[in-house]
Amino acid sequence: MPLSAAASAREILTRLHDVMASRDRAQSKLNAVVNIIGEALDSEVCSIYLLREGLLELFATRGLDQEAVHVTKLAPGEGLVGTIAANVETLNLAEAAAHPDFAYRPETGEDRFHSFAGVPIIRRERAVGVLAVQHADPRRYEDVEIEALQTVAMVLSELIANAGLVDSTSDPSTRPQSTATEQVSGFKLVDGMAAGIAVYHQPRIHIEHTVAEDTESERHRVYAAFDKMRDGIERMSSQAEFGVGGEHEEVLETYKMFAYDEGWARRINEAIDSGLTAEAAIERVQQRTRMRMREIDDPLLRDRMHDLEDLSNRLIRIVSGQLGTAAQLGLRQDSILIARNLGPAELLEYDRRRLKGVILEEGSLTAHVTIVARAMGLPMIGRVRDVRRLIAEGDMLLLDAAEESVIIRPNEAMEESFEAKLLLTQERRAKFAKLKSEPPVTRDGHRVTVMVNAGLRDDVAALDVTGADGIGLFRTEFQFLVSATLPQRERQQRLYRDVLDAAGDRPVTFRTVDVGGDKTLPYLDHDADDEEENPAMGWRALRLGLERDALMKAQARALIEAAAGRTLNVMFPMVSEPWEFDEARAIFEQQREWIHSRGRKLPTEIRYGAMLEVPALAETLDMLLPKLQFLSIGTNDLTQFLFAADRAHPKLAMRYDWLSPSILRFLRRVADQARAADVPVAVCGEMGGRPLDAMALIGIGIERLSITPAAVGPVKAMIRSLDRGKVMEAVADMLAAPQRSLREPLKRWAIENGVELA
Repeated sequence: MPLSAAASAREILTRLHDVMASRDRAQSKLNAVVNIIGEALDSEVCSIYLLREGLLELFATRGLDQEAVHVTKLAPGEGLVGTIAANVETLNLAEAAAHPDFAYRPETGEDRFHSFAGVPIIRRERAVGVLAVQHADPRRYEDVEIEALQTVAMVLSELIANAGLVDSTSDPSTRPQSTATEQVSGFKLVDGMAAGIAVYHQPRIHIEHTVAEDTESERHRVYAAFDKMRDGIERMSSQAEFGVGGEHEEVLETYKMFAYDEGWARRINEAIDSGLTAEAAIERVQQRTRMRMREIDDPLLRDRMHDLEDLSNRLIRIVSGQLGTAAQLGLRQDSILIARNLGPAELLEYDRRRLKGVILEEGSLTAHVTIVARAMGLPMIGRVRDVRRLIAEGDMLLLDAAEESVIIRPNEAMEESFEAKLLLTQERRAKFAKLKSEPPVTRDGHRVTVMVNAGLRDDVAALDVTGADGIGLFRTEFQFLVSATLPQRERQQRLYRDVLDAAGDRPVTFRTVDVGGDKTLPYLDHDADDEEENPAMGWRALRLGLERDALMKAQARALIEAAAGRTLNVMFPMVSEPWEFDEARAIFEQQREWIHSRGRKLPTEIRYGAMLEVPALAETLDMLLPKLQFLSIGTNDLTQFLFAADRAHPKLAMRYDWLSPSILRFLRRVADQARAADVPVAVCGEMGGRPLDAMALIGIGIERLSITPAAVGPVKAMIRSLDRGKVMEAVADMLAAPQRSLREPLKRWAIENGVELA
């Protein structure tokens, strides 16, 4: 076997070029291909399976019994070949029969072969076949052999497509479009409503030629494309229309870092060395990236890799001359953009006057494009399946991110209903905007503190828009999640100072960084054995901060220096026992002493608080409360811990109600203890942002809420229509002899007493 993967692939591609150029029938070409690959890799078996009528059919083989050709068929997901196709993944096994998905087919005569390696043959981002090799000796194939197989599989994709060997019915992109009204659901990424015609972000780029005639010429084409792409990104990022200093700036800096990544450029060069054209080399590296993404459990790292996917799309369009994304062609009317995924730069290229919303087949809350869309005020939903099958270019769409739905080809009645809801939403927004200068005081004169949750620098603007009393929870981890490297202390300090400056006299409570678990950082070292089955209850938040105390020390210094001359409110997340709070507070006090010893200005006061999310902490509140200046209850995590129910599990998400007696009794007990100790207690989380649930919280004695900015208006309206004394009596009676849930009784009580729950 040659030492270089590029040399191995080039040797095979040179011979394949002649086969592809011949006038032989497609079957004869495939027969020749398996012999060429088998000889080059010194493999006793080489087989090609192609997707036909929904099954993977053995089309050509060297080494297996010829009688099995066109007879052996496997469904996607069946056997090793079916697993490769279903998962679009590579398998490399020293002992094939030991794999749990192994399925023996006696007609092939493969029982004498032990080792197995297979790669998917990919077209239009999906597997249309499998290229597999086998050997009698049990051994894993070398990396150079696997890379050669992957490169050859790309060339085979061109060959079988040109020969028409894959059924068009197997490709969802070719299925006929319906004209009926349909509705699809997704996941809310950015709230809002929008109507417009469907526009696909990126037309599919078809690579006409994969095998290079002149390697150096292809390399120069890629170099020129890199220069053009980087110039375009620099120009675009300098012209971004929204303000300076937001997280979107950090996003674009990270994006630019990927564009200048030498490792990415080197991998494309290596693919060209193997004999591929510039377009095919970029696509080859992109396919490898996609396969790596499927193997990564970390959602944040996958989000970072989407930026690389975006850049690959941009580069391949430049090198091929097919520059026509919807942004570059221009939007002609109000449009809803559809894409598998987007990078932040791609979104910034669109005309904001006509782009009304975004639908993604993938997407996540922490993705860079979500941060930019939020800064642009664009409604967006993600994780929408089958969009290419269900939605045709030019279809009318109604996007309601709050309802997490899209109506496709709506009828007239649906459009009228949508417009009425949109108008009502705008009217309600205007109505709530009038309340921004009105205090949240109940009808019997009790003042409730209503604050907002925030995580971005731009979120602080919500204080002026809503008239909230302050920021009850500033999630500091967002800066860590959008950065490619650990944010330096100076950068952290600048963010915290900007937030305090923007808030003015209104209080801000900074929660120390809550990462780990399902919010892992790619630049933090993790042991290979540390994979967690239940990350929400794993190595995260304060647990991580105390073990990696350098991270907490840097954040403590940044917060203390940023709050010089002001009050600093700092809160520790996921405190399970009082000693954890003590250790975290000691770290901050050490940093305060260090700063003081250098003669630098300190905060006028540091107020320390804890988040009650772990039920165990409630049993030691008598020990903890004397040390606290405030307590916050995180209802999102607390609920799932109390019920032992994963809130992300679809079968459990709606099963356990926040207005169940167990939750309300637990919260009432905590509120009573905190009040007796004269420690202010607030509820942070979705529960406090729902008017009915917030009414119940007030009914058990909660006087402080920290909620999303969008919820401030509705919750204020509810408070101003509520008699606190009466609701406390009503809730006490309901909890004394409770039903399964108090939701319906509380709704009836609210209606009878004129409480506004809109």
